[in-house]
Amino acid sequence: MRLTVDGQSFDIDADPEMPLLWALRDLMGKTGPKFGCGIAACGACTVHVDGRPVRSCSLPVGEVTGVVTTIESIGRGGKLHPVQQAWLEEQVAQCGYCQAGQIMSAVALLDEIADPSDADIDNAMGGNLCRCGTYPKIRAAIKRAVVLKTAGI
Repeated sequence: MRLTVDGQSFDIDADPEMPLLWALRDLMGKTGPKFGCGIAACGACTVHVDGRPVRSCSLPVGEVTGVVTTIESIGRGGKLHPVQQAWLEEQVAQCGYCQAGQIMSAVALLDEIADPSDADIDNAMGGNLCRCGTYPKIRAAIKRAVVLKTAGI
């Protein structure tokens, strides 16, 4: 089957029931999405399919019909995405394991809602778990990303 991931076409030989996460990591070398739970409950494996956040651990690769974007390609022209920049400025990451999924969910939120309320943030980020408890920093980073994005950074 052929998939478009991060702007590249990949021809892969995989069981259509294989989770997208394993196709990304094992067959395409995309190590940003992480395995956390395997049941779409933690969000560590979040990627975008046609711009919408999905849990790649539970999506069979044979059901993927759109363009897949991983954290490896959300920046533009060698620059960090405003959400990534905000994550650094707010020093969000502690262990860092969940951060790729958190960032991908935040990017999708800001693509949908330019200036989200606290309730919008809670709704969009509710399926992403952080064992380190950096939720206040995550919220601050999303709010900072709004400012950075508006400024064209």
